Amino acid sequence: MALEEQDFLYVSKMVREESAIVLEKGKEYLVESRLSPLAQQDGYASIKEMVQKLRETGELVLKLKIVDALTTNETSFFRDLKPFEMLQKELLPELIEKRKDQKRLEIWCAAASTGQEIYTICMTIRENFPWLRDWNVRILGTDINQEVLDKARRGVYSQIEVNRGLPATMLIKYFEKSGIDWKIKDDLKSMTEFRKMNLIKPWGSVGRPDVIFMRNVLIYFDTDTKKEILGKVRNIMQPDGFLFLGAAETTLNLDENYVRRTYDRGGCYTLKGKDAK
Repeated sequence: MALEEQDFLYVSKMVREESAIVLEKGKEYLVESRLSPLAQQDGYASIKEMVQKLRETGELVLKLKIVDALTTNETSFFRDLKPFEMLQKELLPELIEKRKDQKRLEIWCAAASTGQEIYTICMTIRENFPWLRDWNVRILGTDINQEVLDKARRGVYSQIEVNRGLPATMLIKYFEKSGIDWKIKDDLKSMTEFRKMNLIKPWGSVGRPDVIFMRNVLIYFDTDTKKEILGKVRNIMQPDGFLFLGAAETTLNLDENYVRRTYDRGGCYTLKGKDAK
């Protein structure tokens, strides 16, 4: 299943065109480890044979499978913790006060993966702001990978997955046993909506989010793509809304319209003035 240089260059070019994800030289091991299982699963004798089939036919289904296989989907419940503490202690109280007349909140997880982040947000709301049951709370999760979105929509997790970051009290309160796995209770699932989305293509309707989680996404894009995405975020986020990026990500030198708001060695981003464009 070894990956030849010409096949790596072809795959990396195709993935960049389809998703803007940059696979530079030195990432051959990553591509090989992700595509080997796919080639075996689909009955190819090698990655080379699979890539050759794509070269010859341009088959859309195969192309999407390869892009999906190379999409990083590392996640866990309450990952990095600080954003959820900030959401609970500062941002939601502030937004609740501002939105008390409309009784409406919108949150968008722009790389929802298998759903742990979006369900962590749901648990944070239910645990700390139970009166929001009377509000219209919309939590949208999107991802480029259909397979992980399907898992997120099902809301079923293994014992290993729930052991990663999820407090035992919340496991018992918000999950129910499903064979050897754990399933999110319908009360939380009812707060969510999942949709496939490619961030470098037209977004369609994502509403006007009050809070956007776009963590550990920009690191995979080149500078121009980062600038384009941050610009699109400005156009749809509420003027007084909040943007969370990953710990290794920043708007610095990319978009001067954002201001960092710090919180206990972490933070998020707001817009400069209500008329920022």
